[in-house]
Amino acid sequence: MILLDAVAVSMSRPDRPLLSNVSLTISTGDRIGIVGINGTGKSTLLRILAGRTRPESGEVRPGRGVRISMLDQDAPLPQGRVLDAVLESSTGRAEAWEAEAALTRLGMGHAFDRDTASLSGGETKRVGLAKALVAPSDLLILDEPTNHLDLDGIEWLEQHLTGYRGGLLLVTHDRHLLDKLTTRMLELDRGHAHVHEGNYDSYLDAMAQRAGQAADAEAIRRNLARSELAWLRRGAKARTSKPRYRVEAAKALINQKAEGPARPAELHLEFPTPRLGDVVVELDRVSAVTPDGRQLFSGLELKLDPRERLGIVGPNGAGKTTLLEIMARRRAPESGSVTWGSTVELGYFSQSGGELDLTLRAREFVAGPNRKPDWTDARLLESFWFDADAQWAEIGTLSGGERRRLQLLRVLADKPNVLLLDEPTNDLDLETLRALEDFLEDWPGAVVVVSHDRAFLERVVADALIVADGRAARWAGGYNAWDEQRRRLGTGGSSPKPSGPRRSAPRTVAGVGGDTRPVEPQKRSASTLGHLIRAAEKEMARLETRKAKLETELVGGGGDHTVLTRIGQELSEVTEALTEVEERWLRLSEEREY
Repeated sequence: MILLDAVAVSMSRPDRPLLSNVSLTISTGDRIGIVGINGTGKSTLLRILAGRTRPESGEVRPGRGVRISMLDQDAPLPQGRVLDAVLESSTGRAEAWEAEAALTRLGMGHAFDRDTASLSGGETKRVGLAKALVAPSDLLILDEPTNHLDLDGIEWLEQHLTGYRGGLLLVTHDRHLLDKLTTRMLELDRGHAHVHEGNYDSYLDAMAQRAGQAADAEAIRRNLARSELAWLRRGAKARTSKPRYRVEAAKALINQKAEGPARPAELHLEFPTPRLGDVVVELDRVSAVTPDGRQLFSGLELKLDPRERLGIVGPNGAGKTTLLEIMARRRAPESGSVTWGSTVELGYFSQSGGELDLTLRAREFVAGPNRKPDWTDARLLESFWFDADAQWAEIGTLSGGERRRLQLLRVLADKPNVLLLDEPTNDLDLETLRALEDFLEDWPGAVVVVSHDRAFLERVVADALIVADGRAARWAGGYNAWDEQRRRLGTGGSSPKPSGPRRSAPRTVAGVGGDTRPVEPQKRSASTLGHLIRAAEKEMARLETRKAKLETELVGGGGDHTVLTRIGQELSEVTEALTEVEERWLRLSEEREY
């Protein structure tokens, strides 16, 4: 059954076209993920398809009697009790037990009787999601549904959507969710829509194949252009003997330019970082409580390494943001003390983005309040994928992802050496996410991140700090190790008691007269070991590439013994270096294991 048919839909922003003749048919059972860089119109397209925004041209035709339910990032909740707001629906009244169950699983079970006006931004989004999920619908449209959910909430949402039998249209930065749920991907690129059959993984394969085909086509065009250029240069007499259309075609081929990428270059995230000393941030018996006196955590001992990669995970309301604010000098602990090293320069990326004045222009925000923006700000914004129009735009007119990217730029421009990131992946597009992950992998400072993005945690974090049930403790091995343990124990939504990293047994060395004495091993932190392992893996990849190239050159070297001797000698050196790096990787891996 066809649920909705969109034909030649177009929409624009003041500075550029947003959607250009986009057509899409959605049928029962379709599960479509929409992707594209920030500002390409993903949220706008969802609102048009849901009937909340009229397109400038084109038509959207819903099927007869089709009920559409939508989670809109910007739609306010009706006034009144939370439970009543969830039960209220334009597509039919939901069952009370469904509303209560959804609110509970999304971490709002304590808030049935609260007034919607008293909710925080994150709480409002969770209530809005519950409202969209329980409303009777044939087509469910969700815009960033995992924002502000904890890990248990995301897992429940995934299970719930797996069982949904209608059509599903989804915008999300959660790569696990996209890969698990979608059967088609719709990519928005400079106003145009490209449909890929299959899930997110299939979409990545198709995108890589399309890029390769484009490169091949450009190589063919260049070869033809060279041939035509040589023909044109043979002189006027030769050209006059050829048809005029051939001359015009040759000129068109030479002047033709391949379409460039949507963004001109890699995201520029290379900022100078002051060197850290031995003391970074140290927490001694730190405790925190909520304004109403509820204990969040107590007696927390934590010492950050200069190469720290720590992820803070736990349910909503457990105190993760509170802990990050204590580290950022934005909040004092209830008890205990915090020590910051003398060389520490903190960079704090808040979840809310509350420091963004929506009336400022992007270039004014980057320049700061004490000076006028100049060409250095323009260059910095350009390297962060803000073109000239976006630089002069008011922040309030930017998309949610563009605002988050602007916020990240402001934090990094201050050249911190300790990054404290609170839900940094919310609203970022997938391309920016991958660039941020690459940056954090090699960044020389310390990183502490609060996140519920499973793919981001898997890529970035070396250790996890579990905050739950009034406790906070470190878990060696990061998010994956903790998640595997809790699944093995069948703990579900409750968190197992966190444990510290394992320690190897004391070793002994021979002393004078043959006696032995125990020597405590100098164990390096998991974050330091993770950095060294990743560096070894990169070095192995580089050496393997060089080895393969040398082996090819050796086979095709002909009879020049001098050349063959040089290649053979370098190949021997590269093979020896590769063996040494492989052994180092094994030693580091064993050290991290024990």
